[in-house]
Amino acid sequence: MEPGGSVDLSGTDRPPWVADNGDGTYRNPILHADWSDPDVIRAGDDFYLVASSFHRVPGLPVLHSRDLVNWSILGHALPRLAPEEDFGTPQHGCGVWAPAIRQHDGRFWIFYPDPDRGIFVVTAADPAGPWSRPHLLKAGRGLIDPSPLWDDGSAYLVHGWARSRAGFNNKLTGHRMDLEATTLLDDGHLVVDGDALPGYRTLEGPKLYRRDGWYWIFAPAGGVSTGWQSVFRSRHVFGPYEDRIVLARGGTSVNGPHQGAWVTTPAGTDWFVHFQDKGAFGRVVHLQPMRWPAGEWPAIGDPAEDGVGRPVPGCAKPVTEPAELPRAPAAGDTFAGPGLGPQWSWAANPDPDWWTVRGGLRLTCAATDADGDLRRLPNLLGQRLPADRFRATTTLRLTGAAVGARTGLTVLGATYAWIGLERRAGGYALVRRTAAAGRPEVEAADPVLIPGTADGPPPRVTVGVDVHPDARCQFFAAVEAGPPRPVGPPFTATAGRWVGATLGLFATAPVAAGPAGTAEVTALAITGRTGEEL
Repeated sequence: MEPGGSVDLSGTDRPPWVADNGDGTYRNPILHADWSDPDVIRAGDDFYLVASSFHRVPGLPVLHSRDLVNWSILGHALPRLAPEEDFGTPQHGCGVWAPAIRQHDGRFWIFYPDPDRGIFVVTAADPAGPWSRPHLLKAGRGLIDPSPLWDDGSAYLVHGWARSRAGFNNKLTGHRMDLEATTLLDDGHLVVDGDALPGYRTLEGPKLYRRDGWYWIFAPAGGVSTGWQSVFRSRHVFGPYEDRIVLARGGTSVNGPHQGAWVTTPAGTDWFVHFQDKGAFGRVVHLQPMRWPAGEWPAIGDPAEDGVGRPVPGCAKPVTEPAELPRAPAAGDTFAGPGLGPQWSWAANPDPDWWTVRGGLRLTCAATDADGDLRRLPNLLGQRLPADRFRATTTLRLTGAAVGARTGLTVLGATYAWIGLERRAGGYALVRRTAAAGRPEVEAADPVLIPGTADGPPPRVTVGVDVHPDARCQFFAAVEAGPPRPVGPPFTATAGRWVGATLGLFATAPVAAGPAGTAEVTALAITGRTGEEL
């Protein structure tokens, strides 16, 4: 792994997805992983992207690029989620929703919503951090998708609404705000009422800009996986606004397209970054060329006869000089230390006793409920699926393990499956289990007791999973020096609550097990080739 949370692609074993074609062009998506609800700004020659993280900890990821195509993970603005006690267990679908990043007055600002608590602000002198503690700008349930604007000595905020908390949506609200983003200066204005617009539903995700004497709001509507991208404009910040659909699926394979950001390169070319919902693979990020015809609305993507742009499969890169080596956000890990890479997150606020990185990863077999449902496990260490085709492989060993202790590799969403080791009275068993939505775990294959482990040393077992574009996951294992063999039938991955599926590692033990032991995990290797291609 490269410093800064990226992978150098100049080697022979390339990561699963590379957006940079190496010839001055790129292919979409530029990020083929669950970087949901992206917002992007440019600061000098650098671009910074923030994304939703929901219940994952650390939260509020910050990515960096020099060309809008090759990205690395810079860090996170929220080391832990608050209130601490509320996020001590997994809160699926809660936490950090769609953020906005801006540069103003010598600082970087991120506005983010917690739909159960309100809109928060953090600031930093450097996007790499450290970031300030969150300040609650507007309290309330159902407040989402904030976007600030500083304009001619005034400051404004626009946000949307979540029906699941507020009881309504499809409306955008605007406020005056003090220049330090510490308080709002009015009770709010209904800026755009989607209910009054023919065909509009689920209007959300606004991004507020000023250009050529107009206020512009870029906002999607029609639903995350089925909608379109609109733009609104007005001479006055609180409206009235006129609207136009500027980007839609048409005959392409890019459903949505949904919620993103307008950004301009140092050379003055304009681009639009948005996401596409790909189910188990999450909300992947696309980059569209954008133009501003004189006195007209922005034109995004490929023009079509109906005047609405269509997503492009690729294009010439926005920035070609200086040339960037193709890079991708880090995936997998060598566990060389001294800590976990920025690609990792926990399912809840972590306890430092859960893990160490010292010549490999060691996970404590933390006590958990008898049913062991991984969806409720706070000490599940995970990362985004890095593409729609890849192989992940690691080697596991349980040491000092109590009976009932287990460790494994999982693909987890609303449903999940895992493969790994379990300590039993007669030794160690290779286990493959699965769970349907809302249902407990069941065996997906007969457990295999590993010979000679009742009284001998703990075995090492290599386990892995091949993931295919239809979200089909084939788990496999190799015991000691044996060849890898499929274990159990294929499992079809599913999305979680507003997130894609997670590639995860875990170690647990029954509550009454006493000293529970440790899971030793070697490097998690990820390649873009599956078993059929190796």
